Amino acid sequence: MSRVHTTLATIPNRYAFIDTVSKAAAQYNSMSLMLVDVVRFSDVTTSLGITVGDRFLLEIANRIHLIFGDKVGIGRISGDVFGVVFPKTQNSSYMRKMFERLIEHFKTPMHHDGHAFIADFNVGVVLSDGKRFDVTAFVSRAEAALKQAKENKYDNYYALSMRDKTNTGRSLTLKADLKRALSQNELELYFQPKVDLTDLSVVSAECLLRWNHPLDGVLFPGPLIEAAESYNMMNELGYWTLEQAFRSLVELDAKGIPISLSVNISPTQLYDNQLIGSLTLLSKSYNMPMQRIELELTEDVALSNSLMVKKQLDELRQLGVAISVDDFGKGYSNLAYIRDLDITALKIDKTFVMELADNAVNRAIIEAANIIGKAKGCSVIAEGIETLAQLHILREVGIKQGQGYLFSKAVPLNKFTQLAQQDIMVGTSPLHG
Repeated sequence: MSRVHTTLATIPNRYAFIDTVSKAAAQYNSMSLMLVDVVRFSDVTTSLGITVGDRFLLEIANRIHLIFGDKVGIGRISGDVFGVVFPKTQNSSYMRKMFERLIEHFKTPMHHDGHAFIADFNVGVVLSDGKRFDVTAFVSRAEAALKQAKENKYDNYYALSMRDKTNTGRSLTLKADLKRALSQNELELYFQPKVDLTDLSVVSAECLLRWNHPLDGVLFPGPLIEAAESYNMMNELGYWTLEQAFRSLVELDAKGIPISLSVNISPTQLYDNQLIGSLTLLSKSYNMPMQRIELELTEDVALSNSLMVKKQLDELRQLGVAISVDDFGKGYSNLAYIRDLDITALKIDKTFVMELADNAVNRAIIEAANIIGKAKGCSVIAEGIETLAQLHILREVGIKQGQGYLFSKAVPLNKFTQLAQQDIMVGTSPLHG
């Protein structure tokens, strides 16, 4: 079904590929569809030009063909999104292995005309259910899975079956859902510990939003944030999150846990001229110093050349609010801007940590980030720590703080309180030493 291509023009476009999917459905009782999105590919075309970008896309398409073989069908859904149809396959664990094979293969960089590019991907998968096939619904479900993969903080993969509940087809009710969620206390903050890597004590936590949906159960906030962005309610959602963080600080203080909390802040809020006043009011209302709150912003926002963003960040720092740059290194870091930005922490993107034991370059990047952090006088935090091997290397490098599933996933406040009071079982944990 696939072949090596010498030009992007010969790769089936969206419509031709959807036709391939329909024909596969008519021929086989089961199949899976994988959508592969090249992360931040616009940065490549911006930096290196469309011609070089197209050469890399062509190589990506041919490598996908090489990885999965002739039994799959490949198409180009949009500029930097490829589709791969797997006939006679509807096994979720198998598709997860295919994703892992894809990621592993592309750890090897591509080279063209003196330029190198290491591709990273968001991947959404849909599994057929063997029932009456609707190609439009099937592709839409794959796109919903891809959207969720993009929104996941710690995993760039998401799979759905045709039976799974999603927000697909419910977009018209999302605004009502969001308003109800805010008014009926359906939203909840979960807390992922940040840990001192020397003694494994809990030093702070990142606040992450969860939605206790009355029909769908506990959801990641992807659909909620999508609704907030669509209906210009990001500020309302953002300020709700900040207030809950202050409330949580009061509760933690009452239990003898005087730590700080970090909150992810959206670009919308950074452009809101009421941000400073709102934070000041919350600080006074809850009698909680600004120094106990840290705002996390993504690297692309931190490195934007917006004077408004820089002004807001400067004022926040003057008030004592800590500022951290999330996912550091994932994009094309403007080190000159990092040099001039008044920040308190750099959070090393999980992709460098998760492949740390297998790639000496990842260790070098983390070491470089640590040097930058020391020079700036800011903390360096490793995200996505999942193994003891990663922990030991990070200790060797000199990284002092981290977070990840090795210690704890994001948990409700009562569970986090237990973790913090136990310091993740310091002294008894197998993680020690």
